[in-house]
Amino acid sequence: MDEITQSPDRNPSSLQPHEVLEDLSVSLETGLTAKEADNRREEFGYNVLEEGRGEGILSMLWRQINSPLIYVLIGAGLLAFAVGENVDAVVVLAVVVLNTLIGFVQEYRAGKAIEALTQMVPEQAAVLRDEEWVTLPAAELVPGDVVSVRSGDKVPADLRLVEARNLQADEAALTGESVPVAKGVEPVEEETPVADRTSMIFNGTLVTSGTATAVTTATGMNTELGRISEMLEETSEVQTPLTRQIATFGKWLSVVILVVAVVMFAVGIFRGYPAADATLAAITLAVAAIPEGLPAIITIALAVGVRRMARRRAVIRHLPAVDTLGSTTVICSDKTGTLTRGEMTVRGIWCGSGEYEVSGVGYLPEGEITRDGEAPGELAEDLRELLRAGLLCNDSRLEQEEGEWRIDGDPTEGSLLVAAEKAGLDAREAQGQRPRKDAIPFESEKQYMATLHEQPDNGQVIYLKGSPEAVVERCEAGPDGEPLDEKQVFEQAERMADRGMRVLALAHRHPEKPLDELADDAVDRGFVLLGLAAMIDPPREEAISAVGECQSAGITVKMVTGDHSITAAAIGRQLGILNENGSSLSGSDIAGFSDEELREAAVESNVFARVAPEHKLRLVQSLQDRDEVTAMTGDGVNDAPALKQANIGVAMGIAGTDVSKESADMVLTDDNFASISAAVEEGRRVYDNLKKALAFILPTNVGQGLLILLAVMFFPIVGGEPLLPVQPTQALWINLVVAVALALPLAFEAKEPDLMHRLPREPNSPILDRPLFLRTIGVGAFVAAAGIGMFLLEYYGAVARGVSPDVALSEAQTLAVTTVILVHVFYLLNCRSLYGSFWEMGLWTNKWIYVGIAVILLLQAGFVYLPFMNVLFHTAPLGLGAWLQAAAVAVVIVPLIGLEKRWWRNRSERVRSR
Repeated sequence: MDEITQSPDRNPSSLQPHEVLEDLSVSLETGLTAKEADNRREEFGYNVLEEGRGEGILSMLWRQINSPLIYVLIGAGLLAFAVGENVDAVVVLAVVVLNTLIGFVQEYRAGKAIEALTQMVPEQAAVLRDEEWVTLPAAELVPGDVVSVRSGDKVPADLRLVEARNLQADEAALTGESVPVAKGVEPVEEETPVADRTSMIFNGTLVTSGTATAVTTATGMNTELGRISEMLEETSEVQTPLTRQIATFGKWLSVVILVVAVVMFAVGIFRGYPAADATLAAITLAVAAIPEGLPAIITIALAVGVRRMARRRAVIRHLPAVDTLGSTTVICSDKTGTLTRGEMTVRGIWCGSGEYEVSGVGYLPEGEITRDGEAPGELAEDLRELLRAGLLCNDSRLEQEEGEWRIDGDPTEGSLLVAAEKAGLDAREAQGQRPRKDAIPFESEKQYMATLHEQPDNGQVIYLKGSPEAVVERCEAGPDGEPLDEKQVFEQAERMADRGMRVLALAHRHPEKPLDELADDAVDRGFVLLGLAAMIDPPREEAISAVGECQSAGITVKMVTGDHSITAAAIGRQLGILNENGSSLSGSDIAGFSDEELREAAVESNVFARVAPEHKLRLVQSLQDRDEVTAMTGDGVNDAPALKQANIGVAMGIAGTDVSKESADMVLTDDNFASISAAVEEGRRVYDNLKKALAFILPTNVGQGLLILLAVMFFPIVGGEPLLPVQPTQALWINLVVAVALALPLAFEAKEPDLMHRLPREPNSPILDRPLFLRTIGVGAFVAAAGIGMFLLEYYGAVARGVSPDVALSEAQTLAVTTVILVHVFYLLNCRSLYGSFWEMGLWTNKWIYVGIAVILLLQAGFVYLPFMNVLFHTAPLGLGAWLQAAAVAVVIVPLIGLEKRWWRNRSERVRSR
């Protein structure tokens, strides 16, 4: 036996069937022998897709711990154990465990993209072995196996057609082609893209009509589906802007905290602190300065966004995708079923009485047929006959299920049924008046379909439907009854095709003698052309407005499709993605570009047609190389690698394949591009609210850090021990309680008025801009000043009243903590808007703010008065006067921040007016 290869130098789609059989050393009459099949299976392996290994539990847990801030906390806890502060150590380490568990639970997911690909391969196949047709597991197919497929079958491997009758395959999931593709045995050019290889049918696609015998040319990972599987394995998921910013922020903050803690330890030793006390002071600062509640707040805020998006028909699979949506600068969208309805619709008709427009979209039989914008009083007879031809020369059915109209059969044929219904023609009535007697089904080689019908006057009529070229060559007369002007017909067909529409010609003939059956010689001449019907898969109305909304928000929308260039450009213009003079780029253009050329083209062009999976992947990577935060939408297997590579992958929930859903970060439950605009709005809202939470939390840490640092540097040593305004466990109490009870309600805050009128934020911009950074420092300084002032006032006042130093210290620390908490209660109101007054957000638009305030006041009361809390946190009960003093100091923050915001607004207006 000659050497067999799965990926031969010669493209099997470009070879004659007998050449492919020779290359694979197989006979169409006998197939492979069982022994030959076993030998080839040993060489090439089973016809299965290799499953990728999902991320292990330990690696997921490690990722939660692998953070500089967590390292600092773990170190602080271990040091606390070392110096005998066991309670403090347990509390600190418990916080580490809690944060780790929260992150782990939210991110726990199995990587099922490759598993979903394996489910696309059918379990059984009809195979010719040892001269007999047998049913075998598809996994046992090898190159050279002769296979039979018929309507409804999933294709078990990549197959070269040898014999085919009326064969069509749905390749939308693989290539993006919007309608079933006619297949035949004739070879194609060597360099023909996968989507145009009509002599091949591919692994995982669906046979929608006809039968075929084919020979297996590739199995398993060597199929087109396998190539996509390999690309998925090799594709890396991209860090989101938020995770990058938090990681950068965490690294810098960790370095600063460690440096300051070491300096504080040195200062303590210099001032005469015992080593254990100096260590405790450094631990206290580390614990106080680290925003322990930040990971939980980020996770919970994203989860809140997930729930809101789900209500708006966008299901988030990966939490950081919420933030990424808010920073998206480019959306690369598949066309079929995403920007368009996925329902072919007749839009234009040309016949003897003129050119007509057809309104309405999709399969809903509502709309009207107009000429020059006006509806004719009564249908012209030639128009009626053309519509009747489309209705009767048709194997599809228009059905209504649960209020939804659908087509059982070919979408193109379905569009003709809907057009006839719009004109008032009833399918059952027409079929009853002109019952079908015989038919010649559509075959890709012939490019036409013909049906024979009895007429009410006892005559017969043959209806012919197909490509303009196939129908015109069989016609003798034109729509006007005069000799056919072929040039006029083809010019009209070209004008329709230039608008991105698929064009069909329809004709009829009355046989001179009654026919019992329809033979080929009965349809080779003598027809009268009825006219042309042009149809297109129209854009969703809501997608048009959604594209506009995205563009007004500074987001560029690009169409990336496997459909033809003319169709893609026409749809792009209707959607407002492509201007009137713009043109599309093809997959072959992308393949010919260098990386640098593609980076330029990716930015300048908005419509890409006839693209293969590797082209989509290169396109997304090129945009990311230009620092674009790229979202990719899609529903097919062909979209999966690009979905995974994109900053955020958006899959379709209804029409989407399992592969695309498992590769995506977000799934649209209504398959509607318009839902993306809503998701972008929610993403921006989430990011705004995260910034508000950060602007609220970080002054806590800055304030406590300053408070402890100043105490170590300047406070006296009393009784051989340092005088610290807060203990480590008290610092943790402030951090966690403030984060949970007060910062969390900010996750529910209403959107800012200008949310969808801003440009997307720069991916590398700091999470805290200059105003928020300065505000953080300023509020932190106020927190430190308020805490220190109330601590010193209470401590020396208590000592002056004769209270023991230990009790005075507990009371003073309790009042300092209470003051810091109350400052944050009032500061929370300022944080409801980043740069505007909280009154502008509406007093009652976020009821959770007031719930949070009530909760923290109750918790703080327990902190002050419950005995077990007094023991755990070293606190003491306070009198009403102390509470009032703390509140009087704390409320000052409200007008201070109000004035600061007004100053920044006035400054921004002055800059804009220059």
